[in-house]
Amino acid sequence: MAKRIMIQGTMSGVGKSLLCAGLCRIFHEDGFRVAPFKSQNMALNSFITKDGLEIGRAQAVQAFAARIEPDVRMNPILLKPSSDTGSQVILHGEVQGELSAAEYFRRKKEFVPEIRKAFDSLSEEFDIVVIEGAGSPAEINLKQNDIVNMGLAEMVDAPVLLVGDINRGGVFAQLYGTVALLEPHEQKRIRGLVINQFRGDEQILRPGLQMLEQRVQKPIWGVVPYTDVDLDDEDSVCEHLSHHKAEKPLDIAVIRLPRISNFTDFSPLEAHPMLGVRYVSAPHQLGTPDLVILPGTKSTMADLKWLRESGLEASVLRLAGQGVGVLGVCGGYQMLGQTISDPHGTEGGGNMRGLGLLPVETVFETKKTRTRVTASGCGWFEGAFIEGYEIHMGQTCRQAAAPFCVLSDGREEGTMSGNIMGTYLHGLFDSAQMAGRLVLRLCEQKGIAPDTFAAMNYRDYQECEAHRWANVLRKHLNLEQIYAIMEETAHG
Repeated sequence: MAKRIMIQGTMSGVGKSLLCAGLCRIFHEDGFRVAPFKSQNMALNSFITKDGLEIGRAQAVQAFAARIEPDVRMNPILLKPSSDTGSQVILHGEVQGELSAAEYFRRKKEFVPEIRKAFDSLSEEFDIVVIEGAGSPAEINLKQNDIVNMGLAEMVDAPVLLVGDINRGGVFAQLYGTVALLEPHEQKRIRGLVINQFRGDEQILRPGLQMLEQRVQKPIWGVVPYTDVDLDDEDSVCEHLSHHKAEKPLDIAVIRLPRISNFTDFSPLEAHPMLGVRYVSAPHQLGTPDLVILPGTKSTMADLKWLRESGLEASVLRLAGQGVGVLGVCGGYQMLGQTISDPHGTEGGGNMRGLGLLPVETVFETKKTRTRVTASGCGWFEGAFIEGYEIHMGQTCRQAAAPFCVLSDGREEGTMSGNIMGTYLHGLFDSAQMAGRLVLRLCEQKGIAPDTFAAMNYRDYQECEAHRWANVLRKHLNLEQIYAIMEETAHG
């Protein structure tokens, strides 16, 4: 049986995913075989494993940090919100259907054997399993039959580190209140506290830390400084998207759709020294960028309706008519076509007119396409190597137009017509060649010389970021105590 450690947080967005990724890298560097695990993930950023199964993107990044291949056992349940009150339920990488929040809450106990099976299988294969909780363990209305926080910790007998984010304010109340709302046996599982995202002089913080330790009777095993680490996060609420500003020579505007998904597709562009990436949700924010991107979405038809009603459709059409490049990815590709039809009610049924910028028509089906592919780019990206993955319910038929790329098996994928492009491939810019061709094309259109820059392979970039992040955590976490509590659990 593997040793295990569980990271829980006082709320969503305190940095659990990144801390788990950092621990995965540390344990790997220390010579252990380590795997991440999250029993239930709610996120619109997902990833396709090599065997064509869908998991949360955060667990794929944590696997990358551990230098292992992402595996569906690392995230047995994935919930992809389709509305404010319902989600698509994915079990062991396969779609089970749509459930309302109330119905899922009633049925979640049914998933316990599946969670246990996935965890036990990983535990037999690896030395350490790093477990990520979800939200907060102190959501007292949701604690019954919990399968992702303290219920899971008890199920797999995992010691817990509780993390609070001081950058949001109120970290002492976060940590104290969370512990206070737990049952005594749950409080006992918390072995240490971690304060994340600290800015300033730790000596000023010290009196507060001592008072907190006295009140909750738990040691603080780390004050982690604010670190701008660039690793993909699950971040299903996309809070960070509004903070990106175009301060580089080339300006890319990504339309921030209400149900935007897999926005991690554009992380390599954000990291590029020539590309400024910003997310816009209103016509007045759009301006005249060098490229407009319509990203993926969990609900293409609903988001197309929003695009139309917000006035952004008219703005995108105007820019396209002026020769500005427009790229649609997955749901964004579907929007660029002539029509979208939903005969089986996958997204509620009916037909919609698309933006009419590409000669394609999309029909939604009941079966989801999930596959990893390699391809060679066409047009703007002629000959560039692409390694990506598909996750979509619709099938899009192209009429008289060129493909976006040619898959390794010879099939044509996507559509390219002048300055308008569409593809189903996620992760398409992880390749240094794709990002490099885009920069050269946009520089040529803008009439500027591309700065001398090394072709940046995003995987290599993330490798450096994972190593840098692990070094930060080594300095600021009490790893000796973390190893000690894992040993205790491993020996019963």
